[in-house]
Amino acid sequence: MGFDQYHEPAQELSEATRTFARMITSLTEEAEAIGWYEQRISVEKNKEAKAIMQNAQQEEMKHFGMDLEFLLRKKPEWRTILKAVLFTKGDIVEAATKGEEKVD
Repeated sequence: MGFDQYHEPAQELSEATRTFARMITSLTEEAEAIGWYEQRISVEKNKEAKAIMQNAQQEEMKHFGMDLEFLLRKKPEWRTILKAVLFTKGDIVEAATKGEEKVD
């Protein structure tokens, strides 16, 4: 059974593009899992269960970060933009615009 993750015929896509698509799918799935855990954690009353969920959410964040790093290594212009945004202070939109200007 195939996966419905491509918008173009898979056989016409390069191996690199198929890998890229898989990593984007993985990044999306990790982000969804992080959100699901956030909801579960917010309503869980049992401290032990909550701690386990928090640990699992941290793992999902780690996986998200690894997926993102893989993609940024393939798209250096994305890294340039994100360097202007991540781990900075101030207006996020303004920082992103400055990062985009570095790419143009």
